[in-house]
Amino acid sequence: MSSMVLTQVYLEPSQKQALASQAKKSGRKVSEIMRDAVDAAIAGVTLEEIQTLDMGTQRAQGDISAMLADLKVNTTEHTAFMREIAKLQKAAAKEFA
Repeated sequence: MSSMVLTQVYLEPSQKQALASQAKKSGRKVSEIMRDAVDAAIAGVTLEEIQTLDMGTQRAQGDISAMLADLKVNTTEHTAFMREIAKLQKAAAKEFA
């Protein structure tokens, strides 16, 4: 890791609280989260872009959840269908044996 320079930053109390909460939730240090935010700002990422990305991510998560629910239903239906086919095959085998 490169050497770092101690820098003092004034935050609104709500910002400090939100950072502490995010750090606890993610298992990271507040300073790491702040460095990531600074890197994003240096790269030119805007708050609007982050919000747009967040909305897209939430929509994608919803879509994936819906697809997984459909897949579960389809799997259940497929399993039932395959059981029925197996029964019919067994009955046909007995009939023609």
